[in-house]
Amino acid sequence: MSTPHAILIALLEKPSSGYDLARRFDRAIGYFWHATHQQIYRELGRMVDAGWVSVVEDDAAAATRKKVYCVLPVGRNEVARWARETPLDLDSRNVFLLKLRADAVIGPLGLADELERLIEENRARLAVYREIEQRDFGGTSLTRGQQLQYSILKAGIHTQEMWLAWAAEVKPLVEPAAAQ
Repeated sequence: MSTPHAILIALLEKPSSGYDLARRFDRAIGYFWHATHQQIYRELGRMVDAGWVSVVEDDAAAATRKKVYCVLPVGRNEVARWARETPLDLDSRNVFLLKLRADAVIGPLGLADELERLIEENRARLAVYREIEQRDFGGTSLTRGQQLQYSILKAGIHTQEMWLAWAAEVKPLVEPAAAQ
């Protein structure tokens, strides 16, 4: 996935100012696609130049000259092209798994603290996902778009739960007592 396409998708969901878009990346989109504020503003400029998005002055914030970015038909077509033509990378790397493989070959590398940190981070991420689930998808009648967004969230929830279960199995193998 590329940052420009992540931004286009976010703008298709809701036209936004650069600031509001960056906040959305910090709060929601960033859980599965990270982009810095600088990257977002840089890409917005490129997308305006490419004719993928247009800038509209926000009447409600005329005093601040707030710009709202909207996806143009060319940008929508680019998202469709990208979604149809971009192959998925099956060779994704997980550095911790590679470290475990090194531990298996070299011997104990003291990975218990790092695993514990990862467990805590994944628990925290799961808690955030559950909060989003309750806040945004607690209703009974969801539109098709909301159902798709919820399915993405559920993929994240299932991934975190699976990873935490796996980590619980691995934890005894990397603890100092296991090294003996």
